[in-house]
Amino acid sequence: MSPETKSTETTNQLELSDTIDLKDLGTVHRLGFGAMRIVGDGVWGEPADREAARAVVRRAVELGVDFIDTADSYGPNISEEIIAEALHPYQEGLKIATKVGFAGTGPNKWVPVGRPEYLRQQTELSLRKLKVDSIDLLQLHRIDPKVDPEEQFGVLRELQDEGKVQALGLSQVSVAELKAAGRHFTVSTVQNRYNLTDRSSEDVLRYSEENGIGFIPWAPISAGELARPGGSLDEAAKRLGATTSQVALAWLLRRSPVMMPIPGTGSVSHLEENLAAAGLRLDDDTYAGLEAAGK
Repeated sequence: MSPETKSTETTNQLELSDTIDLKDLGTVHRLGFGAMRIVGDGVWGEPADREAARAVVRRAVELGVDFIDTADSYGPNISEEIIAEALHPYQEGLKIATKVGFAGTGPNKWVPVGRPEYLRQQTELSLRKLKVDSIDLLQLHRIDPKVDPEEQFGVLRELQDEGKVQALGLSQVSVAELKAAGRHFTVSTVQNRYNLTDRSSEDVLRYSEENGIGFIPWAPISAGELARPGGSLDEAAKRLGATTSQVALAWLLRRSPVMMPIPGTGSVSHLEENLAAAGLRLDDDTYAGLEAAGK
């Protein structure tokens, strides 16, 4: 099957990825959808076409996605609103994850804000925007260096104890920070940058594997030189009759059983292309070649 065929596939029968059992959350398929790109440029403001953005979200669920990741800062607020507009009332088994603690102040501008009262306020607002009584998975988007981490972890545990959150996670943290958070609550997921050419969080991935924590790699299909014509990823894609994005995602899914890629897009065709990666199997030589080329 050619890349063009895969990218325009309209069937509802795409092969689904394997599943993972997440602590306090339950079972989801490992290939999910990241809702950062359904807002305006720079993750700021309205998308060019709000109905088109809703259509992308609806299509993801039609194709079997049962894990969607967003954040209060995407827009801000707009990503969460679009998800609710498109999908509420949510079908059984669908898990919506959101994040607090990283305020968007302009296009591609972010500031960590970890004051307990702010984290609580933003969680309450996310409950309202998503139209739920309890958030499936709440992640601390960034640890604020100006606030005692214990205070930030403590308020997350309080929100969980109050039933406003089912499961808790962290984003862009070290192993030491994971362990510190784990003294306050059960860590369900960790979301760090990880892809073929950026494996700086390898130690966090290993810790996640050892402790049954879902690892959500952000920027999952970034591959730089490897994706350019003649690069290792490009050559592998040509051999397999796939796109470079599909091969990058297939590599991640094979890389670890706790890996949960959430490629994001504002296009239905790109969404379908990305999700088709679940059915792509990398042979041992291709996988090993990419493993070596990306280091």
